[in-house]
Amino acid sequence: MTQSYYETMYILRPDIPEEEVETHVTKYRDLVTESGGVVLDCQMRGKRRLAYSIAKHREGIYVQLNHDGDGQQVAPMERAMRLSEDVIRYLTIKQDGPMPAPRAIPGTPSEAAPMAPAASTEEVTAAD
Repeated sequence: MTQSYYETMYILRPDIPEEEVETHVTKYRDLVTESGGVVLDCQMRGKRRLAYSIAKHREGIYVQLNHDGDGQQVAPMERAMRLSEDVIRYLTIKQDGPMPAPRAIPGTPSEAAPMAPAASTEEVTAAD
């Protein structure tokens, strides 16, 4: 069964310090949860070159936020992004399909990550 969820991608100004980037990420994540939504995933995509100049910026810091809810969480978050001078572009789309596997979100308590299977340590002996 597929369920719909929301994916918000926003671009921050490239000249803001790393601490302020983290502040923006937590602010928008908290806005979603305060509005009754659930944050599924938050990924920092890093600083990338823009295809065209936006507000005289040629680069931007990309952040992707996947969240679930009834849609009421989108308007307050987009309003906060529109009023912020550090967000130069944002877009929220409704995704239909399998929900992304939840990842550990920095700054939140999480369960221990599953360990990858260990490589085989069999010894191969050469016959003389």
